[in-house]
Amino acid sequence: MKHRIDPKIDCVFKALLGSRKNRNLLAHFLNAILAGDLAAPITTVEILNPYNEKEFLDDKLSIVDVKARDERKQIYQIEIQMISHSSLLARILYTWADIYSKQLLSGDDYGLLKPTYSIWLLAENLIATDNDYIHACHLLRDTKGRTLLNHGGIWLLELNKFKASVVKNEQERWLQFFNKAEQFDDDELPDWMTTLEMKQAMTTLRQFSEKERNYHAYQARQNYLREQKTIQREMDEERREKLHALLREQAALKEKEAALERENQALQEKEAAIKEKETAMKEKEAAIKEKETAMKEKEAAMKEKEAAMKEKETALQRENQAMLEKEFALREKETALAEIKRIKARRTR
Repeated sequence: MKHRIDPKIDCVFKALLGSRKNRNLLAHFLNAILAGDLAAPITTVEILNPYNEKEFLDDKLSIVDVKARDERKQIYQIEIQMISHSSLLARILYTWADIYSKQLLSGDDYGLLKPTYSIWLLAENLIATDNDYIHACHLLRDTKGRTLLNHGGIWLLELNKFKASVVKNEQERWLQFFNKAEQFDDDELPDWMTTLEMKQAMTTLRQFSEKERNYHAYQARQNYLREQKTIQREMDEERREKLHALLREQAALKEKEAALERENQALQEKEAAIKEKETAMKEKEAAIKEKETAMKEKEAAMKEKEAAMKEKETALQRENQAMLEKEFALREKETALAEIKRIKARRTR
């Protein structure tokens, strides 16, 4: 080839699977990707938005996905996505739902709806899991795996995760083609690229390599995608910086809240300590008052006891005085009696 051509660039991709002359390639690609998910292999396809070289290369806003319908009226949408972003999954789901719902015209009943298959080839990783997540099939099923309605679904193929050294089936052949075809010369193809389909696909790449107009358009689309990728990464970096700044702000706010909470906790503990101290002081004051009351009661009891003792002493004194007076009276009486006896004695003599 004169120039290396990446089949993932949208204009090449659309020419590869979206041109009428390559309808057999599209059918082969669909059968390879959807193997096991289709009731029967696809034999013919009608491309609903066929690739028109002149219109496509002259219009930067050309539709780059491929829409087709098979012999059973089932609908297919195939799109290449070079840049992953945070809203891509929502866009993928919305695109499937939009294509599915647009089948019905005014007055049509729901029984006319046909299965819709949406296939996305992703140049950048979208699902943040291990490398086994290469070919993901998303169907309308419940959490127990029971199918709600067998009406197609969404297939995601993350090309960057496909690292097989040996091609085992047609699906892997197509994945390997999108990953490595840019590196090959169609005169010296590896063994896995020598099938009729791969040779036909390389012919499409050669047309972009050898036709100057096509190659210039390819370069323009490649540069445009590079610019978009740069813009997207700058936006992602800005978004990440804003997110990191927000996270830092939230962390600072949480730290501030935690500090305030610790401060409040310390104040509460201080208030509780003060209350405990006040309670202890009140209890101590109450104990002192009780002690003072007890002392007063004891003093009163002592005074009462002293008063009683004094009264008892006074009574004893009175009793002693009475005894003395009685003794004195007895002595006087004895003296008087003695005197009378002497007088009588003298008279008797």
